[in-house]
Amino acid sequence: MGSPRLRVDARRNLESVLRAAREVFGELGYDAPMEEVARRAGVGVGTVYRRFPSKEVLVQRIAAEEVAWLTARAREALYGTAGPWEALAGYLATAVSTGAGRLLPPEAFGYAEELARVPEQRLPPDTGSSGAGGEPLGAVGVPDADPRLLLQLLAALVARAGAAGELRPGVTVSEIVLVLTAAVPPAIGRSLAARQGGGLLPGDPAPEPAERLLRILLDGLRAA
Repeated sequence: MGSPRLRVDARRNLESVLRAAREVFGELGYDAPMEEVARRAGVGVGTVYRRFPSKEVLVQRIAAEEVAWLTARAREALYGTAGPWEALAGYLATAVSTGAGRLLPPEAFGYAEELARVPEQRLPPDTGSSGAGGEPLGAVGVPDADPRLLLQLLAALVARAGAAGELRPGVTVSEIVLVLTAAVPPAIGRSLAARQGGGLLPGDPAPEPAERLLRILLDGLRAA
C-alpha cells in the first residue's frame, strides 16, 4: 500500500486534472489535446495518462459527471414549486452559468432531435437511469449519466411551459439544448437564475454582456 502522503498527492492530482479537463473541454471542445489539460492542471502529461489511459476515458468521465449534474438540476426544476416558465428559465440560467451544458456528449444532440421529431417516444419523466439488473446506463458507472434521461426531463419541462402558453410555439427540446451550450462564461453567477421571470429592479446594476446574451436567448424562447 502507498503511504498516506502519496494517496493525498494522488487525490489532489486527480482533482486538478478533472478541474482542468472541464475548463479545457468547455472552452475548446472535446478535441482539445491532453497536453493542454496537463498544463492547466500543473502536472505532467504522464500523470494524466496514469489516471486516464486514453483521452476517450477522460472525456467519458467528464461528460458523465456533467450530464449527471444537469440531470439532477432538471429533476429539481421539474418537481419543484416554481411555475412552468420560471422552472425552465431558472434551470437554463443555472445550467448555462456553470458551463456544464457545453460539456454534453455529442449523442445528446441527436437524441434531442429525435425527441423533437417523435414526441411520443418520450418516457415518463420519473424513468430511472438504470438498466436491467440495476446497472447504471451512464458512462463509467456514474448514476444519472445517461443523456437520454436528461433529455426526457427537459422535454417534460418544455411540454409543461408550452401547455401553460408561456413558451414560444414551435420551441422543442432541441432549442433548449442549443441554449444549454451557449458560450456564456460561468462569471454570470447564480443571481440571474434567482431573478428569472422578471426584469431588472430599480437600482439593479446593468447586466454584464454575458448576462445580456442569456436574457436575449431566454426572451427568444418565451411566448410574446
